[in-house]
Amino acid sequence: MSNLPHVVDVTTDNFETEVLQKSLQVPVLVDFWATWCGPCKSLGPILEKLAGEYGGAFVLAKVDVDQQQQIAAAFQIRSVPTVFLLVGGQPVDAFQGALPEGQLRQFLQQHGIQPLAGAEAAEADAAPLDPHEEVLRLRQAVQAEPDKEELKLDLALALLRTGAADEAGKLLDALPANLAADDRAVRARARLGFAALLKDAPAQAALERAVAADPDDHAARHLLAVHQLVGGDSAAGLENLLELLRRGRDYQDGLAKKALIDAFRVVEDEDLVGQYRRKMASLLF
Repeated sequence: MSNLPHVVDVTTDNFETEVLQKSLQVPVLVDFWATWCGPCKSLGPILEKLAGEYGGAFVLAKVDVDQQQQIAAAFQIRSVPTVFLLVGGQPVDAFQGALPEGQLRQFLQQHGIQPLAGAEAAEADAAPLDPHEEVLRLRQAVQAEPDKEELKLDLALALLRTGAADEAGKLLDALPANLAADDRAVRARARLGFAALLKDAPAQAALERAVAADPDDHAARHLLAVHQLVGGDSAAGLENLLELLRRGRDYQDGLAKKALIDAFRVVEDEDLVGQYRRKMASLLF
């Protein structure tokens, strides 16, 4: 069962209270998914993230269609993922497929769903996860449920954030075909390419000092951006690559442009990618 804030696993036993009755008080997103569904594994974590970020402005109700066939039949589910929005006990809208985060936010906004007052601040004030602690937690989770392949993908992503590219690569290589095609796995493989650049690179703090001392140290700025992208600080990484493009467009046969294009494949925030695509275009054209 889910223990995430504002996320509930729905069964026939609790559907009446957790979906129908709850939707009389707050909008409820009903996510119909399946364990074998690749796009579901991409969409689910984003919906869960938004449910927490919006602080109770909506409830995410998750329905495993294989386990809850009666509910799936009632909603005439033909493919997964399918997401229904219920308000006042009635479905008011729906979509199919794994939408990117930006479109999901637009979908919520179209129905007047905004983060509750203080929710964004609470999210910002929350202490970021220590990547090494996250690796430890996921190692224990994998040990407890060794057949749960999704946990191994999560572990690979966490390992990448700590710089353990070799172990992350082995985990990715061992994933079953359905997970290997998952958007997160594809992005992880792209991130491995960046991680390889850091094998003999200076530490991030040293690179930050080098760039502060000489803003035109293109090699240091490039490696600093790679550190940031691999470590999950996507905005800072993209900003440094954009600055590299601004200061050294022809450096190493257009390295900055190539690195930005590669970074767009790695960064999961579609809105952020769109923003920096436009910035890159304005510099180039």
